[in-house]
Amino acid sequence: MSTPDGPVGTERSLGQLVSTATSEMSALVHDEIALAKAQLRQDVKRGAVGGGAFAAAGAVLLFSLPMLSFALAYGIRTWSGWNMAICFVLSFAANVLVAGVLALIGVVFAKKAKKGKGPQKAAASAKQTAAVLQNVKPHPRSMSPAASTGATLDRVSDKAAAVARSSS
Repeated sequence: MSTPDGPVGTERSLGQLVSTATSEMSALVHDEIALAKAQLRQDVKRGAVGGGAFAAAGAVLLFSLPMLSFALAYGIRTWSGWNMAICFVLSFAANVLVAGVLALIGVVFAKKAKKGKGPQKAAASAKQTAAVLQNVKPHPRSMSPAASTGATLDRVSDKAAAVARSSS
């Protein structure tokens, strides 16, 4: 069996432990930044879909009005025999109804994008990580008789073993 950084029996120095902790904290911060970016991308994508739906509503209203209005008006006239002006008003109302449905779709997607909590989730995660790290306290170390008599080498190895146990 081996420890994360070497075989059994080799102890890591305090500098190595600090270096490892620093690199892991750096990786955690980078991962949280990447999460925030991904969540922002998702919110922007939803906003773009909503904007696209609004643009489609405008395009439908603009480009379909002439042809659709004439075809619908003449169709209503053929079917009902009503005055041509009334047939054109009914044709225009049908086009406005289609554009209204597309605008409603745009509103729904815009509201979803506005409600997006992308960066808020990542910020909350970062705050939670910081709160946990602020409350971290080292494990109490028991003093062995050899350490109290001045055997500093044993004391250093005891501290390194305690830190290694607490980090795993």
